[in-house]
Amino acid sequence: MIGHIIGISPTSRKELDMRRFELLVAVLACFGVVAGSARADLTGSLKKQTVELKSANSMAFGPESILFIGDSAAATIWAVATGDTATGDRAAALNIEKFDSKVAEALGSAAANITINDMKVNPATGNVFVSVSRRGGDAATAILRVDRAGKISELSLKDVPASRVTLPNVNEKRRTMTITCMAFMKDRLFVSGLSNEDFNSTLRTIPVPFPADAVKGTGIEIYHGNHGKLETASPIRSFTFLDIAGQANLLAAYQCTPLVKMPVEDLKAGSKVRGTTIAELGNQNTPLDMVVYQKDGKTFVLMSNDRRGVMKIITEGIEKVEAISTRIGGIAGVKYDTVSQLKGVEQLDRLNDTMVVLLVKGADGKNLQSVPLP
Repeated sequence: MIGHIIGISPTSRKELDMRRFELLVAVLACFGVVAGSARADLTGSLKKQTVELKSANSMAFGPESILFIGDSAAATIWAVATGDTATGDRAAALNIEKFDSKVAEALGSAAANITINDMKVNPATGNVFVSVSRRGGDAATAILRVDRAGKISELSLKDVPASRVTLPNVNEKRRTMTITCMAFMKDRLFVSGLSNEDFNSTLRTIPVPFPADAVKGTGIEIYHGNHGKLETASPIRSFTFLDIAGQANLLAAYQCTPLVKMPVEDLKAGSKVRGTTIAELGNQNTPLDMVVYQKDGKTFVLMSNDRRGVMKIITEGIEKVEAISTRIGGIAGVKYDTVSQLKGVEQLDRLNDTMVVLLVKGADGKNLQSVPLP
């Protein structure tokens, strides 16, 4: 998910105008419209090579339609120049019934033999990308592109401009969780997951273009209210970026389901950070995806979950929410509404300013559908 930094409006007119200007610059920077010297001609820094994937469990887009692909099995992240171009009406809905069957057909397989691991929208073009694992005798990992007309094609990973970085200190017992979520902001790729460092829960901030040396992570500690204790071994499952009272924060969701904020400026290589728990959203639940959006002049976070549906989290007054630091039972902290009409959502991302695209499990397979942001 690309980081969307959305501001909470200040009161004075002068401050409001300044925040709007800063917000515009931040958002444009996130989407590569404002080109800083640190990432000028990023595609030009990549070298033609063949991208070999053992897995593709997480993706994120950066500037110049560069796709970051997280490969937990190989503890590697690839930056790939997709050459993606805009097609069709960006404002139109995108709906494909039996999407999993069509994806399998594009790969010469059957729907029962594929798993769609992640789905991301390229904000520069509006096209949808999915990472897919294929099981059986023809086991493989592939990245597919869905254009705005619904055409599905495989992204070539042979002889393409690319670079990679290898992550150190892999937790071998839980290697599949080396990379759990990624998002790009300004000139850095943020990567959550597990390591074998003192704090297993790790958040890496990797400069882009990728450095020659591996990047040590930030150890993350949180207080889990439902468990009544500090935890360092549970990874961030999903995160996004939110401007809280003028400060860029990483808003992170964990298993069972603490919601935690931490200032981006504190996330430095080799440091240890204690996040501030601002909500407990229900146990026996795994958060899947998070996106930030504005509607009717207010800012919301839309979060999908495997057992607790899709939540519309209210950010108004989030800077005043009291930190959870003692054992609690049930749900507490930041308020949210459950979007009851959205069921069976397995993947979620913003399609444009007014719509969200979903991968939904139905009775006859999995459908790709887009709906207005609630």
